[in-house]
Amino acid sequence: RSCCLAFEFHLLLSFPSLMTKEEKPYVTLFPSCFCMCSTPAAAQERDGRKGSVHTSAKWLGTPLEELKRMPQCSPPLSHLRATDNHTVMIRTDLLREGEVLVPYPTRFKDTWDEANVKMPCSEKNLFPLENEVRGAILKYNMAHTKRWDFSALNAFCNKVGRKAHRRFPIPLLKQKMNHSITMSQEQIACLLANAFFCTFPRRNSRKQEYANYPDIHLFRLFEGSSPKKIEKLKTLFCYFRRVTEKQPTGLVTFTRQSLTRFPEWESSAKQLTKLHITCEGTIEDQGYGMLQVDFANRMVGGGVTGNGLVQEEIRFMINPELIVARLFTEAMDNNECLVVTGTEQYSKYTGYAESYRWAGNHKDEIPRDDWQRKCTEIVAIDALKFKNFLDQFQPEKINRELNKAYCGFVRPGVRSDNLPAVATGNWGCGVFLGDSRLKALLQILVAAEVGRDVAYFTFGDADLMRDVHKMHSFLTERNVTVGTVYRLLMQYYSTVCEPCSSSRPDVSLYAFIYDCVCSSAASLDIFHYCGRPGDVC
Repeated sequence: RSCCLAFEFHLLLSFPSLMTKEEKPYVTLFPSCFCMCSTPAAAQERDGRKGSVHTSAKWLGTPLEELKRMPQCSPPLSHLRATDNHTVMIRTDLLREGEVLVPYPTRFKDTWDEANVKMPCSEKNLFPLENEVRGAILKYNMAHTKRWDFSALNAFCNKVGRKAHRRFPIPLLKQKMNHSITMSQEQIACLLANAFFCTFPRRNSRKQEYANYPDIHLFRLFEGSSPKKIEKLKTLFCYFRRVTEKQPTGLVTFTRQSLTRFPEWESSAKQLTKLHITCEGTIEDQGYGMLQVDFANRMVGGGVTGNGLVQEEIRFMINPELIVARLFTEAMDNNECLVVTGTEQYSKYTGYAESYRWAGNHKDEIPRDDWQRKCTEIVAIDALKFKNFLDQFQPEKINRELNKAYCGFVRPGVRSDNLPAVATGNWGCGVFLGDSRLKALLQILVAAEVGRDVAYFTFGDADLMRDVHKMHSFLTERNVTVGTVYRLLMQYYSTVCEPCSSSRPDVSLYAFIYDCVCSSAASLDIFHYCGRPGDVC
C-alpha cells in the first residue's frame, strides 16, 4: 500500500541549492497522529492650532502599547471539548503544556463522503503494491533476487495500514457553515508532508468535486525556474526541518464564520475607536497579540502553492500551518471569513513579491493560551477586485466590503473589552485596484462598530499614514458617528462618482468629507439621518 509505506518511512531529502551545507532538511511523515487630497481651510486651521505633524514621523495616533492584545485582554477559555460545531482531533483530557498530544478518537469508520476530507490512507484509495518495495530494493541488489524474502515487510505494511485507518475524519468547512476544527501541530505537519508528496485523492484537478476548493498539493512549487519558488521552498523546508527535529506540541483552531445579519450602517451611532498608524513595521511583528488581517483570496492562501508572493502568500509561507486550511476550506462567500488561531511562525524574511528572500529561522516567542495555542489570531477576509477605480464607491460595493470586514472583526457573544485591536493595512489595494484611503476608512468604521481599536500599517507609505491619521482625528474630535460617515460615502458616490465622466473623480473622498462636515456642522445637518440610504439632510 503506497500511502502506508510513505507514511512509515522517514524520507531524507537533501537540497544543496535550497539550503546551506549545514542546513540539509529532511521530512518525516507522522502516521500515528491520524488514524489624498488637499485639506480645506477649516481643517488646516485646526491642524495649525493642534500643531503640525512632522514629516519625519514614523507613527501617529495612539501609542501602540496602549492597544489591547491577547492574552492580556482575553476572557478565560472554557474547557476544550468537541461539540456539534467544533471538531476536536486530540484527547482533551490529556492536554498538558509541552506534552505530546494524543489523537482522538483512536478508532473510526473509514469515511469517504462529501462532508469530509478524502484521506490518502482510506481503504478506497489503496491498491495492492506488495512487490513494489521488493522490486525497488532488489534493483540495486540483483544478485540476491532469488534468495531474499520480503514476507515480514509485507505483513508489517499491512499492519501499519490497518492501524492508520483508525483515526478521525477531517470535516470540510463548506460555505454557510459555522464550524471549527482543532488539531495538533503534529497532525498538521503530517498533512503538509502529504501535500508536498501530492497524496490527497481527487485533488490534482479543479474540474472534479473539489473545484471550489484551493489547491493543496505543492507540485506547482516544483515547476519552472522562478527565483521566487526557490525562496518559497527554502521557507517551506525550514518548517519541515524544524518540526522533524523537535516535535511540536501545540494546537491550532480553524474557524469558518458565516453571518446572516449585519449592522444597519446608515443608522449606526457608534463612535470611532483608537487608531495607531505607522509607515514602519509589519502586521505579524508589531501586531503581535492582535487580530491580524490576512488580505485574502476567496480561495484561502491565494497563490501560495504557485507563483504568488504578496501579503497573504508570505504569511502562509512563514506560518506554514496556515496552508493546511486549503485542504478543507471551501471558497469564501461574501458573508464569510476564516479565523485561524494558534499557528507558529518558523521563518524570517526580507522583501516583498519579486524581492522576497528567506532570511533564516524565526523563534516564535508568542505565549500559548490554555488550549495550548499560540496567541496569534489571523483572519482571512477577501476584498473585491475592481476593473476601474470608480466601481468601489458604488453603494453595493461599499456595503459588501463593510460586511466582509465586519464578519472578520466581530466575535458574537464576546464583550468588546475582551477584543484585541485589529492589526491591518492596505486591504484589497494594489492589483485589486482598491483605494487605500477608502479601505482604511472602511476598516476604521467596522472596528468602531464592533468595539476594536486599530493598528494600521501602511507599509512604507508616509503620505497615507498622515492622511488617514488626519481624517481619523478630524472625525473623532467632532464626534462623527459611523452612520454619518456611511451616509457621506453614499452621498459622495451619488454627487461625485456617479456623474463622473473620467476615470477618477475631480474631488477626492477625503476632501469631500472635510468640506461636508465643516460646512454642515454648524447647523448639524450632516448628522441627521433622513431615513433613506444615502440621504444626508
